[in-house]
Amino acid sequence: MRAEGAGEDGCRWCGDRRDEDEFGLRVWSGRVTDAYLSRRAVTRGCVFVVWRGRHIGEPIDLSPIESDLYHREVLTVARAIRDCFRPPAIDYLTRGDRGAHLHTHLAVRRPDDTEAEARLFSEEIWRADAAALKVLLH
Repeated sequence: MRAEGAGEDGCRWCGDRRDEDEFGLRVWSGRVTDAYLSRRAVTRGCVFVVWRGRHIGEPIDLSPIESDLYHREVLTVARAIRDCFRPPAIDYLTRGDRGAHLHTHLAVRRPDDTEAEARLFSEEIWRADAAALKVLLH
């Protein structure tokens, strides 16, 4: 039995494309990706970018054209994060291990966040941040 909203292979990311779920709020739909502002993070502005092509778990499984499109869209979202939150740095973590579906975490980094734990942001702040990112991405 597959999970609600999951694709035929049981992958939650291959199923219905939702604007909001327990992990985040969609702030952008690109040609090959969707970007979600995280509900829970160490600092404000952390986004995960999800591949929306066929089901794959590793970036090495992308064709050269798919790879170019994917990475261009990741960088588009990163630029919006930079312009919106003005972080000193952004960490890029590309994964496919959880749920075996390709995605990249864009984590805003600040000098004082080294020992911090992820926290759940207030609904008001989280939605305001999402709205600001949407403006920059559209």
